[in-house]
Amino acid sequence: MNKRVFFSSALVITTLLLYAALLPSNAKSTFDSLQAAIITNGSWFYVLTVAIILIYILYLAISRNGEIKLGLDHEMPEYSLPSWLSMLFAAGMGIGLMFFGVAEPLMHYLAPPNAEPESIDAMRESMKITFFHWGLHAWAIYAIVALILAYFSYRHRLPLTLRSALYPLIGEKIYSWRGNLVDIFAVVSTVFGVATSLGLGASQVNSGLNYLFGFEVSVQNQIIIMVAIIGLASISVATGLDKGIKILSETNMVLAIGLLLIVFFVGPTIFLLQAYLQNMGAYISDIITNTFNLFAYQKTDWIGGWTIFYWGWWLAWAPFVGMFIARISKGRTIREFIIGVMLVPTAFTLLWMTIFGNSAIALVADDVAVGLADIVNKDVSVALFYFMEQMPLSNLLSFLSVLIIVVFFVTSCDSGAMVVDMLCSNGSNDTPVWQRLFWAITIGLLAIVLLFAGGLQALQTMTIAAALPFAIVLLLALWGLMQSLKVEATKQITAAITPAMAITDNSGSWKEQLDNMILLPQKSNVRQFVQSTVFNCMTEISEYLTEKGMTAKAEHIEQKGAKLIVQHGDELPFVYAVYMSKHSSPIGHIDEEIDNNDQDESYFRADVHLTEGGQGYDIMGWSTQAIRADILNQYQNHLHFLHELRS
Repeated sequence: MNKRVFFSSALVITTLLLYAALLPSNAKSTFDSLQAAIITNGSWFYVLTVAIILIYILYLAISRNGEIKLGLDHEMPEYSLPSWLSMLFAAGMGIGLMFFGVAEPLMHYLAPPNAEPESIDAMRESMKITFFHWGLHAWAIYAIVALILAYFSYRHRLPLTLRSALYPLIGEKIYSWRGNLVDIFAVVSTVFGVATSLGLGASQVNSGLNYLFGFEVSVQNQIIIMVAIIGLASISVATGLDKGIKILSETNMVLAIGLLLIVFFVGPTIFLLQAYLQNMGAYISDIITNTFNLFAYQKTDWIGGWTIFYWGWWLAWAPFVGMFIARISKGRTIREFIIGVMLVPTAFTLLWMTIFGNSAIALVADDVAVGLADIVNKDVSVALFYFMEQMPLSNLLSFLSVLIIVVFFVTSCDSGAMVVDMLCSNGSNDTPVWQRLFWAITIGLLAIVLLFAGGLQALQTMTIAAALPFAIVLLLALWGLMQSLKVEATKQITAAITPAMAITDNSGSWKEQLDNMILLPQKSNVRQFVQSTVFNCMTEISEYLTEKGMTAKAEHIEQKGAKLIVQHGDELPFVYAVYMSKHSSPIGHIDEEIDNNDQDESYFRADVHLTEGGQGYDIMGWSTQAIRADILNQYQNHLHFLHELRS
């Protein structure tokens, strides 16, 4: 545990909680004034920040840097693609779609900024605005935070906490009070972001239960709902990421897709297909104009209540969601990461908004559900269930909706607790269960106290206002990422200029060389080879460099391999390591008479690793001459890389 972050965060959270709970009206007035000032004077900065983030993240996806892994070169993704997408979607957008899928398109239809209300133009504009608020921009904010954290943590072995994003700017000072301050900010932002969402969202669950079972809508019942959610979240967070959170996310993704398909098929199916394609086309064609639109020539506060609010909310949630996405994205390339985090969830989100939003607008426009418009204006939390009432199988759909909302809340609460625990534990995810439970329960208790005493709206406003300083920090971190990726690009160019030469070992006959390729070395053979032949070559080179006045050493890595390190002052050192690794046989058995059940088809390799990870080739059986040549060739590449950095 990082006690400075833990106790300082607890103090700040307690202070703000007391202020919002004991003086809710005063707190709301203060934070509303702060948010109004930010919207009036800083809306241009929010718009510019989000535009820069979107442009840069799309550039990275198509650039040479897209091939860089979020991890060492040899590392593979921890989670399958479906599991990965399910978890990042549940943390990033899930509950918002249930809350606003019906309400937001309908609200824009009833009061559009640039069209006559309840007209055909209003239909088009409502979906364009909804797509704009829930599309690429939102996921770009999450993606850039997650990318920065995953890159510096998995590629450069820094702690998986928000402080690591500032490493290119302040270096080792991230381990000082400056880094602690950044992590404290992330803890407070995450705790209050999740707590306010939990408190405000309990009303929607209450509304659904009221519709289904006549469960009275009251603060007491909403507190009971939150206690149940906290209990489920505690069980989930106690079982860990690979069990509780992963299983819940996958389950909820299946349920959400099921609900989507039912509404799609029982609704105006052909119209929805047409609308989705047209909505996508309109969104893509207007994305540049909308990105930079500040309504500067119109006297309206519409943008402050909608676009700037959303940009602030996404930025406020970015430390939490970004940390969580980074935690589950190790081993993926930058290009794969960006496509997975941005394009897939965006396409699904916009499909969801089309099916629910266009269906709701059609019901109101055709006078089928006239009351839906009034419901949206009075209580957004009830809109989804009133909408379901107009569908066939309404009871089933409403029950499924309540179930999805509850599970989304559970996944938000447990993943939020996991992220806060990591922030308070120097990025470690291997912490005692009580620490994760502490934060899950704390988040729930905060929501309960604020719901009972008032103050949820005040802290939601405060959380969004806090997005302004975070946006500044994020731009600085983005610049740091650009500088680090510039170094990576130089390394790639260097490798292309002086590629590793293929080693042709002429020390033995062709039969001996072929034997090295097709025989299956066992662990003892490879260990002996690495600890004697390879290590001796490394020792000879290190001793010679030491004689020349350089700092170099060869060392054994217990039970794993050997490593040569050559220091270059303040510049990046040269590291050449050979690790033993176990693999399945690529060729099967040479002797067909051997019983497959009696012979282990695995074998071991002596894999070469550099600073950036495994290089994908095996030197088992090479002669000392060939090993020396390979080390010198890689060292020549490193020297050329350092030369390019200096020039």
